[in-house]
Amino acid sequence: MPLNEKLDPAAPTQEDWATLREVPDNVPKAAFLIILVEFCERFTYYGLSGPFQNYIQQPPPPSYPAEMPGALGRGQQTATALTTFFQFWCYCSPIIGAIIADQYLGKYKTILLFSCVYLVGLIILVTTSIPPAIDSGAAFPGFIVSLIVIGFATGGIKSNVSPLVAEQYPVNQPFVRTTSTGERVIVTPQATYQRIFNMFYLGINCGSLASIATTLLEKNVGFWAAYLLPTCVFIPGIILVVLGKRFYIITAPRGSIFVEVWHALRLSFKYGLEGCKPSVLRKNHPEVAAKATWDDTFIDELRRTLRACLVFCWYPIYWLCYSQMTNNLVSLVATTQTGNVPNDIMQCINPLTLIICILLADRVLYPFLRKIGHPMRPMARITCGFVFASLGMAYTAGIQHYVYISPPYYEDVTGRKNNVSAALVIPSYVLIGISEVFASITGLEYAFKKAPEKMKSLVMAMYLFTNCFAAILAFSLVSVAVNPKLQWMYAGISIAMFVCAILFYVCHGHNDKTDAEEDNMVRDLDEKAAYEENQVLHHAAVLQDVVEADGIAERR
Repeated sequence: MPLNEKLDPAAPTQEDWATLREVPDNVPKAAFLIILVEFCERFTYYGLSGPFQNYIQQPPPPSYPAEMPGALGRGQQTATALTTFFQFWCYCSPIIGAIIADQYLGKYKTILLFSCVYLVGLIILVTTSIPPAIDSGAAFPGFIVSLIVIGFATGGIKSNVSPLVAEQYPVNQPFVRTTSTGERVIVTPQATYQRIFNMFYLGINCGSLASIATTLLEKNVGFWAAYLLPTCVFIPGIILVVLGKRFYIITAPRGSIFVEVWHALRLSFKYGLEGCKPSVLRKNHPEVAAKATWDDTFIDELRRTLRACLVFCWYPIYWLCYSQMTNNLVSLVATTQTGNVPNDIMQCINPLTLIICILLADRVLYPFLRKIGHPMRPMARITCGFVFASLGMAYTAGIQHYVYISPPYYEDVTGRKNNVSAALVIPSYVLIGISEVFASITGLEYAFKKAPEKMKSLVMAMYLFTNCFAAILAFSLVSVAVNPKLQWMYAGISIAMFVCAILFYVCHGHNDKTDAEEDNMVRDLDEKAAYEENQVLHHAAVLQDVVEADGIAERR
């Protein structure tokens, strides 16, 4: 907070909410340090995955620089299937990383552990992509092993790094600030987390521009060089994780959290969630209340989390739209006239779009809407993102049809190029990029805000896990991911996404009315101390019971 600004110790009144402007707080420096770490990891991830489609699909060229780089020569269907599997695995593994973090190691140590595993996978990928390895047949099994190792590691990092960056902002209640110009404004956690996740996603997409360098390297030097560059960038990321430890706010794991959730959910089938609150149990079921290790706020948090999980159920269709960029759209560009530009470099249009649109949304659109008293709440933003994704797929269907009716090869374009400019595909990437500003970033923000304090990583992993269902849907479409059926596949995805957007807002639009109220359900310092003390006493009682039982068994 600047020195010439000051806080009003009083919470905002109803009059303040009606008359004062809502603004975000300053993003903590520790958060920017973690965003830099994420930049390194995403540089590595996108730098590797950018060339994957060509690496698998195309055969090795006679020499480099190559008109069409390749290595494994397995065809488009195999390439799409393997990249889809990689996506599926990358979003299954966050569940494992989340459980390890929330239950055992904490987010920081989990990120460090999975970073080391990640480095092992990178070394396997680089060493098996050198020309002698490709010629000897070692490239394909090496590629499969590296996919599994890297996918496992990146998932463990993904589920923990975004909650860790948000935890660097510890304020959880709105307050009034007087700015240097004398204006009184309301600083809210909602607006601040929105800005933090915008900056976080900005870091991700700056990192994803790595695919510009790696696609040029694959075309002009070879895939080993394209994979070596991200590996070299990843190592400083690990060093930043280690050196930055003293600056981070680190939340310790709490081993009993999943047991608590299980017991609370089990009791909810009998008493309902409201009936599981200790204050209610003490009145109606005192014998059960004595065994409850949670407090009333925990039940409110759990209810909020379950409602958030219902929101996440709509995301698989959205991720199905998004995933087309990394496989089928790359193959579509390969059938157009790209000049001397690699076909898979077109993916970089997406992060460039995001970098521009994130800054416009964070600095212009969202402040303007807050200023006029109509802040864009999560459900409205997600719906908007779904609509843009649908438009992106509809446009892609139109371009695919145009390619099929263009000479000289018309529908028979497998391994060939029709007289269509690759520039026509750019709006597909732009529309998907705009959709991410509203849907993807908001999903990260929503998963963090609605999760219980000690379950941030797990709820984030559940949000990311929706990508797995998208991958399953993509697997089911592999049989139609061939020419000349692709235009109908894109059209079908577009229609499904548009229908989901309408149904989503009908089912969840009302959540925006209670969004800020739900986010303010937090424990004060006294409540938090009492909650932790109750945990310690409960664990001590359980341990005493175990010791007494062991003593009785020995005497017998």
